[in-house]
Amino acid sequence: MSSLVLGLQEMETLPLLLVGGKGLNLGELSRIQGIQVPEGFCVTTAAYQKAVGQNETVHALLDRLAALKVEDREQIGDISRRIRQTIIETEIPSDVMSAVADHLSRFGEEHAYAVRSSATAEDLPHASFAGQQDTYLNIIGKEAILQHIRKCWTSLFTDRAVIYRMQNGFDHRQVYLSVIVQRMIFPQASGILFTADPMTSNRKLLSIDAGFGLGEALVSGLVSADGYKVRDGKIVEKRIATKTWAVYGRKEGGTETKPIDPDQKKTQTLTDQQILQLARIGRQIEAYFGQPQDIEWCLAQETFYIVQSRPITTLYPIPDAGDQENRVYVSVGHQQMMTDPMKPLGLSFYLLTTRAPMRKAGGRLFVDVTPMLASPDSREMLLNSMGQHDPLMKDALMTIIERGDFIKSLPNEKKEQSPGKSNPSMSSAGSQAQIENDPAIVSELIQRSQTSIEELKKNIQTKSGSDLFDFIQEDIQQLRKMLFDPQSLGLIMAAMNASSWINEK
Repeated sequence: MSSLVLGLQEMETLPLLLVGGKGLNLGELSRIQGIQVPEGFCVTTAAYQKAVGQNETVHALLDRLAALKVEDREQIGDISRRIRQTIIETEIPSDVMSAVADHLSRFGEEHAYAVRSSATAEDLPHASFAGQQDTYLNIIGKEAILQHIRKCWTSLFTDRAVIYRMQNGFDHRQVYLSVIVQRMIFPQASGILFTADPMTSNRKLLSIDAGFGLGEALVSGLVSADGYKVRDGKIVEKRIATKTWAVYGRKEGGTETKPIDPDQKKTQTLTDQQILQLARIGRQIEAYFGQPQDIEWCLAQETFYIVQSRPITTLYPIPDAGDQENRVYVSVGHQQMMTDPMKPLGLSFYLLTTRAPMRKAGGRLFVDVTPMLASPDSREMLLNSMGQHDPLMKDALMTIIERGDFIKSLPNEKKEQSPGKSNPSMSSAGSQAQIENDPAIVSELIQRSQTSIEELKKNIQTKSGSDLFDFIQEDIQQLRKMLFDPQSLGLIMAAMNASSWINEK
């Protein structure tokens, strides 16, 4: 099997560095039973490196580019333009041309094809690179396809792609490009499907944008589109746009923008049955990849084709509860006025010291308060406690409760909250210790802490390697005793109660 050009079905187990993000996802999509993906092949990054990687002119220009900063826009534009010109004039190696011709002969050289860029740095969790490289539609003939493969290679060095890499800390030399060549679909309708609503981040609300003709016009914002929302297999919202223009393929190749017929301008692009069918396809793809997806689709002759699927990178991550039940999480950091994400070491240390069951997401710690909100008794306790130190968070919790359909309410239980079931920082449980009316308690606790710290500094200097980690683990147990000392917690509660009394009066 040649590594220069591969069929979509051959890409299912290949590394990202060979086929790029789009290629990898298309290879995966082609494996999903019942999902229709236009047939085609991938001109891999190995072909790109063979054609461009040895070019001394490109290397010299990349050296100059690496020395620039984002602010040097004029120089970036000049060097990027020269790199693109060099690549477009580069001869494609003969073995790459032969492999492309071989795959075209399998699918039919006379057919029209879509030629799409697939970079190794795209569709990543922290940087999507969506729209940074180029796509060419309705390309006919071997020579035209080879020319547009070169154009895709050059799109790795458009000004916007270069600047985006600089802003996200990617080395220009470490990003390669493959090119996807697929049989062209001439759809009656096309669009984008988000399996989580991009406006509200609601993962149970599926969002569809749909318009007539080719989807590239919709992606670029050239045309208006219908908007549909689906939840639990039911259409819950429809917005029918006035559609003025659509992009279609021409017989001789390329595309053109045409006005929509007057009687179609306000017509619903997809029928209700088609909306629900597409929603089911979206959920199937989401289940396969295990996370919310941004999917490009098109409809031709009553068949939905999937031409791209990538993770939605803008959604805030949620803690993994291991089930599909509705959950309510409260940020620990925001209660402590720590609004920035924590570093991994800080997260690990906090989890070793806390008594509360916490979960991680997005560099922050969260407590699952769903059980407390489900019980009327613990709900009242939580809301009262939250209202004292964060009224806005209390308002948010009240909004969720008032919805009525988010949390399953339990019957009244006049039972004390069991230890470890709630966050000690949210309740007064365990901090009702009697405190003598003696201000000296404060200075005594401070002195105790300072003495402990001095002893720690002295002892830790004698430790190294694995002994150091063992020592830290043992010391954390001592720290936990100090943190949750009843006298110390009682003092904190006295201060909180005093603050509440002042606010009330």
